[in-house]
Amino acid sequence: MGARNQTEVSVFLLLGLSEDPELQPLLFGLFLSVYLVTVFGNLLIILAILSDPHLHTPMYFFLSNLSLVDICFTSTTVPKMLLNIQAHSKDISYIGCITQVYFFMVFAGMDDFLLTVMAYDRYVAICHPLHYTVIMNPRLCVLLVLICWLTIFWVSLIHILLVGQLTFCPGTELPHFFCELAQILKVACSDTLINNICLYVATALLCMFPLTGILFSYSQIVSSLMRMSSTEGKYKAFSTCGSHLSVVSLFYGTSLGVYLTSAVTHSSQRSSVASVMYTVVTPMLNPFIYSLRNKDVKGALRRLFSRAASCP
Repeated sequence: MGARNQTEVSVFLLLGLSEDPELQPLLFGLFLSVYLVTVFGNLLIILAILSDPHLHTPMYFFLSNLSLVDICFTSTTVPKMLLNIQAHSKDISYIGCITQVYFFMVFAGMDDFLLTVMAYDRYVAICHPLHYTVIMNPRLCVLLVLICWLTIFWVSLIHILLVGQLTFCPGTELPHFFCELAQILKVACSDTLINNICLYVATALLCMFPLTGILFSYSQIVSSLMRMSSTEGKYKAFSTCGSHLSVVSLFYGTSLGVYLTSAVTHSSQRSSVASVMYTVVTPMLNPFIYSLRNKDVKGALRRLFSRAASCP
């Protein structure tokens, strides 16, 4: 009977970033502002790409997918956090928590995969420019995105099915502002050896392979740029990579920062604060990076605003 009660636990408690009541209004206002900026900024990027025929290229097709994923990524965690702050509650249902874990893994993995595919796109554009339109044809672009979605859907589903085999004690507390798989495994009342093995293997494969692909692509790009005789050609080629390289550095830099913070401090609260960087701040900054560093996107946004202003 005890095991049955543990398995059927219906509510987890999210402790959030701070338990200080005086900080809650500040946190609510801050995260609401960041969330609205994230959604609005990424929607603008998507609308600009869809509305401008000049941006109907593989690079911007992948960028529009990245913006969509960033909206979904932030929407997985922030709205529930805002709701809990507003309702002065820490509750999240078992089903809601498991659902949040699943979609968090899906969209985090898609961010990783899309950055890798975008690096491959830049590699082909700079290292094989004469064959670019043949290699990066619309069919291949759609296929690459579909493969990314299918892969991360199934990997995330395996983790969720394994979590479904665990038991949890009533009143389980999660020292985080959202349900994260690693935190779920720490508070389980049953053996999590298989879950941890799968988590480590999946993290190694889904992080190391994409990162290796990105590093290989940029090593080839740098090698190709070094062989160029024209300074103008080098600058033009590298400028097309600048935005992507900035986003890659931000994504992996913040993710590595969270990992090192949790490994060094062993403090769940500090780890949750650090995780704000890649779960909330990075998706907000991506639209600014691409709009400020990319003249094509800036031009498309200007035309989009001009059309909107001219409408009666």
